[in-house]
Amino acid sequence: MVIDEMNNAEIMKNAIEDFEKVQRCMILAKEENATKTYANLKKDYISLKALLTVAGVNLTELDKIKE
Repeated sequence: MVIDEMNNAEIMKNAIEDFEKVQRCMILAKEENATKTYANLKKDYISLKALLTVAGVNLTELDKIKE
């Protein structure tokens, strides 16, 4: 049971870090007018946002893009 909780915590930590990284890249892509890159990153953003939402993570402070 403790191992499962550690694995879940590690999974959530990684997902949050990935979510933040994707958002940073999306912001840069938007600034550089890289629309194809932005659109590709948006797919990852949506997937990660859905995963974190289902897991019960409050994205109020984490979500900089808000799409």
